[in-house]
Amino acid sequence: MRLLVLGDSLSFFGPSGPLPADHPQLWHNVCASALGGSAELAAGFGWTARDAWWALTGDPRIWSLLPRTDVLVFAVGSMDTLPSPLPTYLREGLRYVRPDWLRRRVRAGYQFVQPRLAPYTRASLPPALTARYLRDMLQSVRNLQYTMPAVGIVPSVHRAATYAYAHQGHAAAVAAVRGWASGADVPLLDLPAVIGEHVRSGAGNPDGMHWGWEGHELVGKAMAELISSPGFISSVALSPSDE
Repeated sequence: MRLLVLGDSLSFFGPSGPLPADHPQLWHNVCASALGGSAELAAGFGWTARDAWWALTGDPRIWSLLPRTDVLVFAVGSMDTLPSPLPTYLREGLRYVRPDWLRRRVRAGYQFVQPRLAPYTRASLPPALTARYLRDMLQSVRNLQYTMPAVGIVPSVHRAATYAYAHQGHAAAVAAVRGWASGADVPLLDLPAVIGEHVRSGAGNPDGMHWGWEGHELVGKAMAELISSPGFISSVALSPSDE
């Protein structure tokens, strides 16, 4: 069984920082191993559902993986919920500021104000847009006549000091993702239920957002259980990549 995972940094951060996508202890590889298969990951730092949409529609490597994919995993939506004092185009544009000394100064200023303003700001991506991009990604795959089953996630939780522990956009995002999934008949892995205690107890990455190895194992095994459930696995059996 081959998984194609569209994710964010939760998919490639371990207990002390980012790792190569093929690290065996990352959750998607734990999941694939439990299913007796393999996983391909397309992900980036801070990716929202919009970033995943851009990748799906603009990355030729992803196009080449789709014909060989048995299960499509939309593991995005968590970063959409994080409070952001700046609009995305300004926040992402900080990396382009020149000269270098000015970029460092501007970035330091942003890092200073972010936790102070986070409790009063909106989510990085409005919930309606999260649902829209998830819908559009699935529809674009179906328009290409790919019929592999898809699975998504309920956005994760955090206890990050960099966001002043604020997460006021989470509930609305969860409702929007659940609404999309219900209408699209896409099962969801409830990340807060699986990983919430791990994150809130401080057992994960010191940043309060990413997971430790125990967390990756919990999520990987839970996703494998969801995918291997009787109703889901029957739809995988006739995948073109196995014919």
